[in-house]
Amino acid sequence: MVMHKLITDIRAVAKPLTEASLCTWLGAAAPGDSITYHRGALARQVCPQLQCLPEQERTALQRLAARALKLAELGLADIVQRRHGYEDYAYILVARRRPRRTASAILPLLLAEAA
Repeated sequence: MVMHKLITDIRAVAKPLTEASLCTWLGAAAPGDSITYHRGALARQVCPQLQCLPEQERTALQRLAARALKLAELGLADIVQRRHGYEDYAYILVARRRPRRTASAILPLLLAEAA
């Protein structure tokens, strides 16, 4: 009997995250929960001169990366980068513990801004 294994690259089938879905995830995440918001070479892929991605995808990726950075700057999450190989990195957002007042006040504003 010959057995065939189909190995699917999740990057090829996964729907890309949006700013709004990232904020929604963070609003529901427990401290320590993590989400990979991009896999690849982010700096190269958002560079307009290199034209690695179509304009619409590049702009969406730029906005997503900027949103992740803003969430980290606000102290709501940490950004982690994991190297898998040459120009192959996972960009991971890790939810932080946050004061109740901050969470209830700022997350709806961030979600509205991202939408």
